[in-house]
Amino acid sequence: MELVSALDLLKIKTVSRVWVDGVWDLEFTEAEPLDVAVEDELISNGPDAFRTVYKLLLPFATDGEGNAENVWTVLGDSGISTKGLVAVLSHFVVRRNFKTANLTHRLVALQAASIYLLLLGIPGSVANKVFHPVLFDACLDLAKKCWPQDSGKKRKKEAFKSSQGDSKGRKRPKPHRRADEEEMETDVFEEDNQDEEMFFSARDLLEIRNGIVLLVKTLLKLLMRFSLKDKPQCVLKCAKIFTELTHFEPVIGELAFEKEPVIDDMGSLPELAYHGLKLLCLPKHGEGTETVKLVFHRLLYVLLMMSEGDSSHPSLLVPGAAVFTARDQAIKFVCHIVDELKEVVLPTLCILLQHICVQMVDKVEYRNSGAQAVVKLLAKMPCAEYTSFMKWFHAFSLHSKVARRMFALDVVMALIEQPERQPEASLSPEQAVFLQHKFLVQVMVFGRRSDRAPSVRGHALSCLAQCLELQSPNTVENIQELFSATSAQTVLETEGCEVTSNVHETNLQKMGINFKTIEMTGKGEVTTFESKETMALLKRRSSDEKTNVRKSALQALMSLLKHSVIPCTQENLAVLSDRCRDPAVSVKKKALQCLMDLLTALPGSGLVQMAWLRGVVPAVVDSESSVQEKALECLDQAIISQIKSGSAYSDQHVPQKLAWDLLGLLCGESQDLGRYFSKAFVIWSKQNKFSSAFVNHLISHTGLEHASAAWLLLSKVAGTCSGLNYGKILDVWDEMIRTSNVPASTSCHILCVIGDIAAHLNDETKGRIVDDIMKWLKSFEVPLEIIGASIETLFQLLKVEAVKDTQRVLNKHCGELVSICESYLSSVILSEDGLQNFSEDLVVKHLYTLGFAALQCPAQVGKRTFLLVQSILASNVELPSADKPDELPASQPLSQFKASSMPTVVRAHAFITLGKLCLQNEELAKSCIPALARELEVSTEVPVRGNVVVVMCDLCMRYTTMVDRYIPNISACLKDREPLIREQTLILLTNLLQEEFVKWRGSLFFRFVAVLVDPEPKIASLCEFCLVHLLLKRNPTMFSQHFIECIFHFNSYEKHEKYNKFPQTARERDQFSLQGAKNKEKRMKIYRFLLEHFTDEQRFNITTKISQTILANFVDGILPLDAEGAEILSDAFDVLSLKEIKLSAMRSPVERDEQQDDEQLAMANAVMQVAQKKLISQVQKKNFIENVIPIIIALKTMLEKKRFPVLKDLMGYLQVMMQDYRSEVKDFFVADEQLAAELEYDMKRFEKEQEMEQQMSSCGLTDSRPASTLASNVMAGAALAPVPASPSPSVGRAVLMVQATPQVPGSAPPCFLSSKNVGSSSRRQTLSTSEVLSKARTAARTSRLLRGRAGSASDQNTPVNGSAMISRHLQGSTTGDSSVANRAISTPQRTMSEVTFGDGLSVIFSAHGTEPRSPGSQDNVLFLMSPDKPRAPPRQWNVESPLCRKTRGRRL
Repeated sequence: MELVSALDLLKIKTVSRVWVDGVWDLEFTEAEPLDVAVEDELISNGPDAFRTVYKLLLPFATDGEGNAENVWTVLGDSGISTKGLVAVLSHFVVRRNFKTANLTHRLVALQAASIYLLLLGIPGSVANKVFHPVLFDACLDLAKKCWPQDSGKKRKKEAFKSSQGDSKGRKRPKPHRRADEEEMETDVFEEDNQDEEMFFSARDLLEIRNGIVLLVKTLLKLLMRFSLKDKPQCVLKCAKIFTELTHFEPVIGELAFEKEPVIDDMGSLPELAYHGLKLLCLPKHGEGTETVKLVFHRLLYVLLMMSEGDSSHPSLLVPGAAVFTARDQAIKFVCHIVDELKEVVLPTLCILLQHICVQMVDKVEYRNSGAQAVVKLLAKMPCAEYTSFMKWFHAFSLHSKVARRMFALDVVMALIEQPERQPEASLSPEQAVFLQHKFLVQVMVFGRRSDRAPSVRGHALSCLAQCLELQSPNTVENIQELFSATSAQTVLETEGCEVTSNVHETNLQKMGINFKTIEMTGKGEVTTFESKETMALLKRRSSDEKTNVRKSALQALMSLLKHSVIPCTQENLAVLSDRCRDPAVSVKKKALQCLMDLLTALPGSGLVQMAWLRGVVPAVVDSESSVQEKALECLDQAIISQIKSGSAYSDQHVPQKLAWDLLGLLCGESQDLGRYFSKAFVIWSKQNKFSSAFVNHLISHTGLEHASAAWLLLSKVAGTCSGLNYGKILDVWDEMIRTSNVPASTSCHILCVIGDIAAHLNDETKGRIVDDIMKWLKSFEVPLEIIGASIETLFQLLKVEAVKDTQRVLNKHCGELVSICESYLSSVILSEDGLQNFSEDLVVKHLYTLGFAALQCPAQVGKRTFLLVQSILASNVELPSADKPDELPASQPLSQFKASSMPTVVRAHAFITLGKLCLQNEELAKSCIPALARELEVSTEVPVRGNVVVVMCDLCMRYTTMVDRYIPNISACLKDREPLIREQTLILLTNLLQEEFVKWRGSLFFRFVAVLVDPEPKIASLCEFCLVHLLLKRNPTMFSQHFIECIFHFNSYEKHEKYNKFPQTARERDQFSLQGAKNKEKRMKIYRFLLEHFTDEQRFNITTKISQTILANFVDGILPLDAEGAEILSDAFDVLSLKEIKLSAMRSPVERDEQQDDEQLAMANAVMQVAQKKLISQVQKKNFIENVIPIIIALKTMLEKKRFPVLKDLMGYLQVMMQDYRSEVKDFFVADEQLAAELEYDMKRFEKEQEMEQQMSSCGLTDSRPASTLASNVMAGAALAPVPASPSPSVGRAVLMVQATPQVPGSAPPCFLSSKNVGSSSRRQTLSTSEVLSKARTAARTSRLLRGRAGSASDQNTPVNGSAMISRHLQGSTTGDSSVANRAISTPQRTMSEVTFGDGLSVIFSAHGTEPRSPGSQDNVLFLMSPDKPRAPPRQWNVESPLCRKTRGRRL
């Protein structure tokens, strides 16, 4: 028989029976290998022998039962043992190391495995016990093992191997080594060889693939006949192998799961694999949906784009076309199974979805892919199951892990893109909510707007913007409800949820996880908010500390404005414009892009156009080149690229109309942006961006309605372009001269163009234009703007190559203008009837012309001109009288002239003209600068003061040394009563500091930073910008250098030998002083700002410097400890307590809840942060213990002795610092345990006093007296007794006696004095009786006041705190029995709650020191013993021992 002959080729009969039994007994794992001769013979036959056996056995597996029964008979009759056949097959399947196996070995193994699986499919295999799970699993593993994992490594390793062989032939003999060393070397060599892999050609790989296909087909046929119901491990193995084969190779076309395929017709391994997974889902292979659950579990990692690998943790696959295709096929297969099995498989589908959510990695590509998978699978769920899952998913979206909240937002966005489901009739209203897009938008997206993780709240805002871009009416309406001003919205919010499952949370990523339901439990609360709160929140997010949040907020704001969800108001648009100057480059670029998108969407909105200009145009001069490029790109896209010929213009063409509208705004309302706009053209001109065609297009618009805008652009590009149509430009010039109805701004642009093309004009044309300009200027009828532009153009027309010739011509023409102006001013000022024909407009124009002309011909300006201008400037302010020498000015404001009666406008322009004259005449400047500085002090006219500041700053650039001494006069204008002058001075000083014309000398720094608390928020914000972004970059240490002196300066403290010693007048001192409690918050704001911009090194040093420079000076007696010193100490302690002074590593906790929290990189960063924080903490603590604590303790002792209220600030600082250094402080005080105990005690007392003060303030019992009065009372009581070395438990907190901690100001209780503390022999100074009585009266008045308040509170049934209750008991009740008037707190009259004994609360009155009051007395009488009277001996107590009493009883 052919089958028997084929089996003889496998040498079954020649195999030893003992070996076969050994293989079966050891279950195919560690059996002895097949005889080498037999194995070699089988290998020599090649895979053809096995292939023949397979073909001959195949009919027995496919034919009817009759033939199937004969195969086992044939084998038995032929003497071929079934066990022997299986054992031989197992040798090639199990024993082979396939990493180093060649092609023949791999093909033989695949054929042997196929034969074994074929035998299992033949009826009767169970009876013959052919099946064995180990061999079955080994056959399945061949599909993976036989395929070379990396065939490209072999060639390089072969070279290495051959070189080793050559070296072995030439190596010298080595000394004999031990056997164990040789054995170890052999093992290592074998391991090295095991790592080597064979190299296979394409033909070889094709043969291996065909062998794998045959193996898989045989397995599929087996699954159709053979049940694995009682073999769950085999089912698991099949599912694993099939899952790995789903992405073994690309699939041509699409897989169709609906049709029942023919296995032999399938040629693609993924197609075969999915058919195998489908067969595993049949009921014959498992109970219920257990096999479906197992299959879905294996497909989970395909959906997650992970590779299971050989380890317990799956690894991520590189996203690519093949990976995405495999994912899509897996989704399609799962949907097909759900369609086939219907409701039965829905719980398993829900589990699959839950595990996709829980195990999703936090990478954008994987999250987006996973979100699409979830949405596609959710589409197969009916409404009831869908709502159930969404309820779970809502809890999942509030999970404590950032990655899961991020993924939840991605899924929600994918769901919003799908059509909204319609609720079924069987759903309750509570369930139907989960079907609505409104729930997704308002709860799951918008509800994350305030997430604690910056990445989540930023992503939520981005999703909100994406929702608006979906163009879904329902979605836009849902968002409009959030920002609607008509009704409040309610959103369910929660801080987080917990995950409960049958496995631990950390095992969710492991392969061995139980594929079961994951339960989410969380606590939520309903939050109601209004549209104003929502808008305010969005604006806060635009200035969030995190860059990505700011970018997302800008995107959301732009979308809201774009879709008219919120109105395009100036306030809302200003957020986008302001962010164009954000510190972060990416935010600035994002703001520019948002403005560009908004302008494209709303081109007709004037407010949007204005906001676009305010944001984009200034960005042209940004310090970052990428921001400049982005701004230039926006300008080019919106304006330059839209300029076409005038004949082609149409209002219907929106981009063209928008470009000219923007240019029109630059000519009108936004003229102040001209400098930035000019900078753009300077950059473009270097790139040769403008062609002659572009310029001719502009010229074609000069006669149309956009003439002003066209001339604006021409004035920017005319100087860099050649080949212009000069005739057209000259025709426009002639028209302007004739008509004189051209707007002033347009005239200036035309003059600029004439000046740019002057070099290309002939002399005749130049002469004609010069005559026109001179005639124009001599008429003095043109506006002031045109005068300056005309003289500048005149210079361009008269300029020749020789400088002397140019100056000669300028002296002629400009000198003529100077003479005309001088004559006119003389006629007005010196002539008796000049004021009768006085014209303010003419005088201003003559002054203005004189100033510009004088700059061009300084030699033509005489002394008479100087005197004329100075006479106009003579102050009409009455100066202080000479009887106050301290108030006399250093210089008089041009007082050598008669007081001027000129209008303010004339005087303001005269100062500008004088400044221009001074620029050309140093002697004049030397005489005028002191007068200008004095004018800043005495002038009451706002235009005059403003122009003088401008002139002084301009002169500072020319005569730096001369003006430097008057910088304090200029900086004094930072406190001018007019906001305009304060802002102008701030800008001018910043410019001088940037160019280093001015240094940070004297009081300049302190006056500059004082603007941070300017009453105008705009000016304060500008000051912050100038300091941080302009000045600090040039001098990074300026904040730390001046910080200590800031404390002295702003408190107006002048007793330090070094600080705050610069000269300043009393007026300036009062202007910039922030002294006193009312300015405390302003000072702290400045301190916080400076500290925020310190480096960690500067923060570390400033702490030590404050201790050694300020605190130590008071301890050493260098600075007096008085009221002014107390203010300095108070500020110093408050600064040391600020969180801004802590090192950044210390005050920012390690963010464990960041993105990629499961990534190794994130874990490494977290470890580095912890290590860095620990190291810095140790250094800082050591510095604190060694340098700060000793000074603090010494200062605390001094303050306790003098009973200063500032001790409260010291204790507050200690309270803050002890939170971080409590253990270190104990170590420091290890040598002085008493001092440590006292400090600990004082800290507890201070904390209790703080609590009491809060309670009193809440009950309305806080003393409203000024702190100075209370301080005086404390100081008065300080002399009554000494300070004990350690706290006494008998000292009451409610009694003002000698104690380590001073009484809290504003809550001082009544003072009771006894002979114990008044007449003590240990007191440090003796007081007379009158002094004691005087102090007692003061204390009695305080007692009466506070008792009256406490009584009124009690009468109104207002609860009082423990301090008031103690005081009331100590004083006694006026209506109660006298027998209990002096009862101690330990024996209360009525029940008292929360009374603490032994903690300084019990005050027991001694009969020796006090006398009882009469029962009806209403007077507050205080009985005292004279301090001069000696103390009486202690009272004898009638105490008898029980032993004595017992002895006496016996005697009786």
